[in-house]
Amino acid sequence: MLKFPKDFVWGSATSSHQIEGGAAQDGRSWSIWDAHSHIPGRTHKGDTADVACDHYNKYKEDVRLMADLGLKAYRFSISWSRIQPDGQGDINPKGIAFYNNLIDELLKHNITPWITLYHWDLPLALQTEKDGWLNPEIADSFAQYAGICFGHFGDRVKNWITLNEPWVVAILGHGEGIFAPGRKSKDEPYQVAHQLLRAHGKAVQLYRGKYQTAQKGQIGITNNCDWREPLTNSEADKDAAQRSLEFFLGWFADPIYFGDYPQVMKDRVGDRLPKFTKEDIALIKGSSDFFGLNHYTGLYASDVDPDADVQNEVYGNGGIFEDQYVQLTADPKWEMTTMKWAILPWGCRKLIEWVSNRYGNPPLYITENGCALDDKLENGEVKDTVRKEYIEGYLAACHKALQKGVNLKGYFVWSFMDNFEWAHGYSKRFGIHYVDYTTLERTPKNSALWFKHVIADNGFELSIPDVKI
Repeated sequence: MLKFPKDFVWGSATSSHQIEGGAAQDGRSWSIWDAHSHIPGRTHKGDTADVACDHYNKYKEDVRLMADLGLKAYRFSISWSRIQPDGQGDINPKGIAFYNNLIDELLKHNITPWITLYHWDLPLALQTEKDGWLNPEIADSFAQYAGICFGHFGDRVKNWITLNEPWVVAILGHGEGIFAPGRKSKDEPYQVAHQLLRAHGKAVQLYRGKYQTAQKGQIGITNNCDWREPLTNSEADKDAAQRSLEFFLGWFADPIYFGDYPQVMKDRVGDRLPKFTKEDIALIKGSSDFFGLNHYTGLYASDVDPDADVQNEVYGNGGIFEDQYVQLTADPKWEMTTMKWAILPWGCRKLIEWVSNRYGNPPLYITENGCALDDKLENGEVKDTVRKEYIEGYLAACHKALQKGVNLKGYFVWSFMDNFEWAHGYSKRFGIHYVDYTTLERTPKNSALWFKHVIADNGFELSIPDVKI
């Protein structure tokens, strides 16, 4: 039996835009993702989140499912444009009421709420009127919105995450353009990341200065990262793997823990990388009470000669290959999910050990981990054995890291239920609950039934002993 610490947090996670629906209900206005998904060709089959899982109207049913699962914690995000429709002005009372009701329903079932303030759904007005995350003023707008949430919900909510995966906002939203707001640039990702970090810092400063002492909560940020394994034992490939991790995770974590971007980024990006002012550093350094990490997969990393003419042939870290010169590849023997992401439990262990070693072993929460599969509901059952073994393998890797002294405090499976998977629409299923998108009926998958026992036992018997962790 692999046992976890007695106070280990067992949770599951979702985001507002992916599950809530009610896109124009009760005063909510459009976000950049509403606009993006309504443009032809931007999502799979033109799917939108207008209805999604209709969690806005079915939240009580969903919380009952969480209680049936025995969840200790539920991580969800707030729709900024449901709270503050234009992102900067009046508060929408019905939006406040919805989240109050959700929080109270969770607490009634002894489920601890974890709130993410921003999971990619920027109020559209901020994008069209103020250039969104490119405008330095957005840091103040975000802090104002955060303050509304702290003031209305902080008496009951003790766990706050400012931003979910700022890397995705910067790279997929402003680099590759496949996510909202759909912009393509080699420079904008760095500018956007800079404002995201400033916004995080201002929100944390407000929380710590005005709310934390009385509310007795904790606040942090969640970053995403895939593991990068050197393709060979050569120093060049080892350096490439390290460089890839620093461009991916160090980009956002180094300023928080060290007060500046990684040196390798400053060297390679040069003047295109914004510089922090002393005021920025005072805001950002030390601004996370815990390390939130979303992790799913990994790849081999190898060095690329900057003089080689390979730019159209190389798969790199999110479209900024020219600043990194790292080639990323997969082993053909690796098992893949329907996202074409490799199942690598050992990469999870190596990554959280890397985080622990680099950043002084902070309290660490895996705020997302899971996999997309081609699930089928047959005779009232979803036999998602691969997902069960995926979660089991990654938890076994987490357990091994715990034994090595990593300060891992909790694990949130992604996702609580199938949902709108951004540009992939409804074609990818990450949930441990199956959603019939016609009837909106929810059905626990076999992985959920297994996870229920893990939570109850605070551990599990390893059934896949040959898994590499």
